[in-house]
Amino acid sequence: MANRRQFIKSSLIASAGLATACQARSVIPKSDKPLNILFMGGTGFLGPHTVKAAIDAGHKVTLFNRGKTKPTLYPELLGSLPLIKGDRKTDDIKQLKDSKWDLVIDTSSYYPRVVDMLLDQVADNIGQYILISTISVYADWSQKNMDESAAVGTLDDPTTEQVTGETYGPLKALCEQAAQKRLGERATIIRPGLIVGPGDKTDRFTYWPVRIAKGGDVLCPSEGKDFIQIIDVRDLAEWTIHCANKKISGVFNAQTNANDITIGELLTNCKMTLNPKANLVWVPTEFLESQSVAPWGEMPTWFPPKGDFAGAGTMSSKKAYANGLQQRPLKTIIKDTFDWFSSLPEERKGQLRAGIAAEKEAKVLAAWKKHNS
Repeated sequence: MANRRQFIKSSLIASAGLATACQARSVIPKSDKPLNILFMGGTGFLGPHTVKAAIDAGHKVTLFNRGKTKPTLYPELLGSLPLIKGDRKTDDIKQLKDSKWDLVIDTSSYYPRVVDMLLDQVADNIGQYILISTISVYADWSQKNMDESAAVGTLDDPTTEQVTGETYGPLKALCEQAAQKRLGERATIIRPGLIVGPGDKTDRFTYWPVRIAKGGDVLCPSEGKDFIQIIDVRDLAEWTIHCANKKISGVFNAQTNANDITIGELLTNCKMTLNPKANLVWVPTEFLESQSVAPWGEMPTWFPPKGDFAGAGTMSSKKAYANGLQQRPLKTIIKDTFDWFSSLPEERKGQLRAGIAAEKEAKVLAAWKKHNS
C-alpha cells in the first residue's frame, strides 16, 4: 500500500511547461471548422503542448488562469493568446458567465466543487467539455486487464478538498461524475497514465535515458519482462485535440496499451539510442526488495506485478486507440526527452528528481555481484 500511495502522490506533482519542450510539430491536421476553445490552466506540463496542438489545428484558444505560472510563456512560444485572469476557486470564475465556447479543455480540476463552479457559468453555452482525469481513479490496481468500466475509488467524506495520495484518485473520480451529471454526452473524460516526454520536471521517465547515457553498470529491475505503461505528452495533447475535432465523447484510458511495452524494451531502447556501451544489470525483484530498493521512486516507471500492483502494465487503452490515439516510436520519446533534459541548466541536470541515488546504486550492484560470486 505504501507503493500505491507513492504512485498516486507522485501524480500530483505539477510538471514544467518549458518552451523547449513544445517545439515538436503537431501531426493534427487543420480542422475544417476552427473551434473557439477555453483552456482552464494551460501553463503546466500538458497544458502548453495541448494549446500548441490546438493552435496548430487552426483553433482559437483563450486561457483562464491566475497569470502567475510562467506568465511570459505564451508570448514567447505561441504568440499572444487572450487571457482571462482569475482564480477558478473563487468568484473570479463568474467572468465566464454568458460567454459562448465550442469547447472547454480542463487540465486543472482536482475536486468536484471547481467543476461545478465552472459549469455553473458555462454549461449552457458550450458544445463539449474535455476533462483530463487520471488512471489513479481506479480503486483496485491488483486487478488485471482493467478497462474504463472498472470501479473507481470513493471517499468517506466526498466534500474534502485535501488533495493527498489517498484522496487524489477518488476526488478526480468525483470531478468526472460532476461533469457527466451536468453534461452527459457532451463530456469527454480522458484518463492518462504516466505522462512522459520533454518538459516533465518529475524525471519519472527521464531518469532512464539520462542514467543509461551516462554509461557503466546500470541497475535495472527484475528480468526486464514486466510490462509498463506510459504516454508521451505530445501524443496525449494531439489526441485531446483530435477528440475535439471529431467531437468524441465518453471515458477513455489514455496510455500505451496493455502488455505493449516491457521495462526491458524501454531500457534496451535507451541503450541502443543513447549509449550502446552501457551495461544493463538486471537484478531480481526479491533481491531489490532485500536491498530496500523502491519500485517507482528508485526504479522509475516500474512496479513488480504483484500485490497492490498485480495489474500494473495490463490496463486496456483499446477504446482510445480505436478512437484515434496514436503512439510515437519509443526511440523518439527517449531521444527527445534526453535532448530536452540536456538543454537545461547544469544545476538542474545535476539534480535528478527520481531514480536511485548513485551511491546506493553502486552499493546494490556490488552486493549483487557478491551474491553471484
